[in-house]
Amino acid sequence: MPLNQWLLFYIPSTPLAILLIGLFLGVTVGSLFLVRKFIPFHVLKSHNDVAGFIFSTIGVIYAVLLAFMVIVSWQNFARADRNVAQEAICIEDLYRDSTGFPTYFKDTLRVALRDYASAIINDEWKTLASGKRSEKVQIASDKIWDLYTSFLPEDENQRIFFQESVEKLNEAAELRRERILAAGPGIPSILWTVLICGGLITILFTIFFGTENFTAQLIMSSMLSTLVALSLFTIMTLDFPFTGSVTISQETFRTVLVHFKL
Repeated sequence: MPLNQWLLFYIPSTPLAILLIGLFLGVTVGSLFLVRKFIPFHVLKSHNDVAGFIFSTIGVIYAVLLAFMVIVSWQNFARADRNVAQEAICIEDLYRDSTGFPTYFKDTLRVALRDYASAIINDEWKTLASGKRSEKVQIASDKIWDLYTSFLPEDENQRIFFQESVEKLNEAAELRRERILAAGPGIPSILWTVLICGGLITILFTIFFGTENFTAQLIMSSMLSTLVALSLFTIMTLDFPFTGSVTISQETFRTVLVHFKL
């Protein structure tokens, strides 16, 4: 389990956000006091023109990178949410299409589909939080596959329902694989390194500006530090759509399971 997913798994979102903000603020405030202790503000002030130009360039580059990563993370989160809904719909379609099969097969299949949906809700949603699939769900899935592979349609009507059901079953299996992949990290570690280092560079650059009002500079640098920390926290949260307090809801599967019981 990657470090950022481990943090989301074991630490609630609000304390984690506060911790991340605190770390960035600590670096910012500590560095600002340290620089001011050894370098007078009038020395720093003499470089404000050059520093301002460089800071603008750094700020634009990092802002574009940060915005891009937030958008990509949100798109991946939304895609995973849609896939979960589509997977639940496929399972519900399998349950409905079972009406075209003989009673002995229909009843057995519906029980297997209920067991599969229940295992997803009660077990796999927990294992997805750590980026893993559920063996219970895999066993339930294999049972459904075994039922279909052992069934021989007796007439044209059953063959039509059987073909449609197999297509839905394949689609549900593919969507489950995508759901399991989405539970893992989406952003490579090299990009996280760039995001964190870029954030620190952007924040620490502000301490080399010389302002006579030290309190004002401290407040402005702290606000920038907080904004960067919150942006990184947002990216980290969206990067793991099944881990932490902000996750994809299992309500669609619960709704399907309620329909199964009707």
